[in-house]
Amino acid sequence: MSYFEESASPLRQRMIEDMTMRRLSPKTQIGYIRGVKKLAAYLKRSPEDATAEELRLFQLALTEQGASNITINATLSGLKFLFHKTLNRLDVMLKVSTVPVPRKLPTVLSKEEVKQLIDATHSIKYKAAFSVAYGAGLRISEVVALKVTDIDSGRMLLRIEQGKGKKDRMAMLSPMLLKTLRQWYKHAKTHHLMLSGGWLFPGQNPLNPIGTRQLSRACKSACIDAGLSKKVSMHTLRHSFATHLLEDKVDIRVIQTLLGHSKLETTALYAQVASKLLQEVVSPLDTLAP
Repeated sequence: MSYFEESASPLRQRMIEDMTMRRLSPKTQIGYIRGVKKLAAYLKRSPEDATAEELRLFQLALTEQGASNITINATLSGLKFLFHKTLNRLDVMLKVSTVPVPRKLPTVLSKEEVKQLIDATHSIKYKAAFSVAYGAGLRISEVVALKVTDIDSGRMLLRIEQGKGKKDRMAMLSPMLLKTLRQWYKHAKTHHLMLSGGWLFPGQNPLNPIGTRQLSRACKSACIDAGLSKKVSMHTLRHSFATHLLEDKVDIRVIQTLLGHSKLETTALYAQVASKLLQEVVSPLDTLAP
């Protein structure tokens, strides 16, 4: 057991209090704690009095052990919080630095492939969940967090509460998606699978929402049944939503709002995989006079 792992550790408790005070999500808190535990295990003592040189050697050790750039950056984020916020030792992080993470182009399905995926599942519940991810461009965490009361059929909107970055936003609700959700709602109420005003996609116990892992497994299973060769996840449906809107000439700023992106450059990444747009571009070579 590391020197930071004991639940009674005063330093650990102080850090948790500091994170809670700043309203960091449970997932972020777990990640930060994990990073500090790694340093404590490396030092074989409490990291409270670690030096800048020890942190430099720690990052070097992570690199030599084959840790990915994403893992290294996540670990450094936890250490930065510890030394900057909890310990107020700003100088300790001077000899370490985050490493660049190459941005991969997202996997995107064609409209035909999306239809194949949705049609491949025999569960009306999963069919509705996949339709929400693609039809409204939601993250998997946002899909499972939806409640029946989040559907605003009057304004044709979905209310997304506390999405990524703890931000509320409104997502689009198309007529086709509303029809699919009504079919699922009617089925769920008839078979007592859903509580009034409860989760839109309940788990086995309707008091709890369906888990993200369960939904991810269902998506992968549907991908196999549909005979798709691409590596598909629930997030692929969100990527496809954005790309298809872009190909249909929807303004990129509108897409940014629908996706809940804080930076336009994040949304602009989809322009690189919008094949329909690229195919419509005329090369200047073709405009040269013969």
